[in-house]
Amino acid sequence: MPLSQAIINITNLRLRTFIGFNQDEREKQQDVVINIEIHYPADRSFQTDDVADALNYKIITKKVIQHVEEGRFLLLEKLVADVLDICREHPSVTLARVTIDKPHALRFADSVSLSLEYRS
Repeated sequence: MPLSQAIINITNLRLRTFIGFNQDEREKQQDVVINIEIHYPADRSFQTDDVADALNYKIITKKVIQHVEEGRFLLLEKLVADVLDICREHPSVTLARVTIDKPHALRFADSVSLSLEYRS
């Protein structure tokens, strides 16, 4: 039975990192909120019920956490691109979309966000 693409959503992953180019942003970690969407064909994993045939979102999430928390970024664009690269490492990924919010970046806004997308 052919299936459509499986879609994994990692929602509101809250981390802290150094993000920004202003002096205070370079000295103090800030909150970021990460949302990830990953598409991949799940035909084999649903048939075999074998972890080896599935996309392991826990491994992806751990890599994202480590990279973000240990990193220093001047631009939100760089941070989003790096997270997107981690999400598309698995060869079966057909689409990955990453949005990262930087809460409190603007005085009268809840947050500023940036999104990037990869399609194979």
